[in-house]
Amino acid sequence: MSTPSTTSSSPLLHRIQTKEAVVAVVGLGYVGLPFAVEKAKVGFKVLGIEHNPIRAGRVNAGDNYIGDVDNAELKQLVSEGFITATTCYDRLPECDVIVICVPTPLDKNLAPDLQYVRSVTMEVAAKLRPGQLVSLESTTYPGTTEEVMLPILEQASGLRVNQDFFLAHSPERVDPGNKRYTTKNTHKVVGGVGPESLEVAVAFYSATIKHVVPVSCAKAAELCKVYENTFRAVNIAMVNELTKLCDRMDVNVWEVLDAAYTKDFGIMPFYPGPGVGGHCIPIDPHYLEWKAKEYNFSTEFIALAGRMNRSMPEFTVDKAARVLNDAGKPMRGSKIVMMGIAYKADLDDWRESPAIDVYQLLVGRGAQVTVVDSWVEEFETHDRLAIKTTPYTDSLVADADLVIVTTQHANVDYANIVAQSKLVFDTRNSCKNIADPKVVRL
Repeated sequence: MSTPSTTSSSPLLHRIQTKEAVVAVVGLGYVGLPFAVEKAKVGFKVLGIEHNPIRAGRVNAGDNYIGDVDNAELKQLVSEGFITATTCYDRLPECDVIVICVPTPLDKNLAPDLQYVRSVTMEVAAKLRPGQLVSLESTTYPGTTEEVMLPILEQASGLRVNQDFFLAHSPERVDPGNKRYTTKNTHKVVGGVGPESLEVAVAFYSATIKHVVPVSCAKAAELCKVYENTFRAVNIAMVNELTKLCDRMDVNVWEVLDAAYTKDFGIMPFYPGPGVGGHCIPIDPHYLEWKAKEYNFSTEFIALAGRMNRSMPEFTVDKAARVLNDAGKPMRGSKIVMMGIAYKADLDDWRESPAIDVYQLLVGRGAQVTVVDSWVEEFETHDRLAIKTTPYTDSLVADADLVIVTTQHANVDYANIVAQSKLVFDTRNSCKNIADPKVVRL
């Protein structure tokens, strides 16, 4: 016999529908801050919880630091009292909905590192009260919400899911820098831990997001997001492998791909590069690969794609060495200018950027490397060494033995760079329409 519910979803549903619900967003980064702004724009009061006091202070000052957030909108919402930020969890009991948007990295063995999810869940559990909805947005392996979060929440609080509180997973689908698809108009997948939790979570997300897609359980929602990124990782790995073959065959891989993508059906464009970056593609597929082992299942495609994509920075540096060698220059001592350290075009985000691997490999081989990036002022190497980027000048590239294009930014004049340079190694096809023998493509 089931235990009678002690908390009806009706009061929370009413508060959501009337925008009376107070929303806590834990983690004000690339996912959390745009989400907080969207909720505040329709009338919800939002409390941001951010462990970084500098970020919390900037939010309270209306000072934006995320590219996908409109500066004026944030300033107005803060000034009107719709968004406030703090570094502690003391105010959680006054919130009706708690949305968790914290990082889910990999450890050095490519295993999931859920330290942030666990620590935040413990903080939430200590303050959890009846009638609240907790939703995890962080990308993770299938089972995290029910197998990791739920036991912590129930044991620490003494409350029971769907009797006292509600729990859901709704994976973020943020594409930083995308001007067409934003938090508001990107379809939102929602899975609840039980039908009561699903009902409340769907109501909450439907208040600000145009298309909400309910699935049967939290695990299905978790698997959905990991599959999306694995799909991209596998297809990018395939074109990266093709790139290596074309290099051996002395065929222009970009020409091959452009021709292939003229087909009207049965194909989707993916392109090679010096590696894959950002949080999603280099990391998320390994969450599924790791989880599959629990079921004595080997995810061969995922493992192979990961190895191929992780090999691209070294392939890039090897080819750069060949390009220099053909020009009569050894890599050791050569002056190299890298154009771009961000993982993606027209973005200041260098998380997991393959360009950082390229940089470290070049330095390790004795090259004198200067990084130019109009979007990034400073980045960190894997051993946390802070490196300042250098402003672009014509003389800088003219003095270089080799210029390597590692990120394709729209505000860069690549024709001028080619004109000023001795040699250009283009890993992004940025010089596609420039016919010059000085340009060597990936």
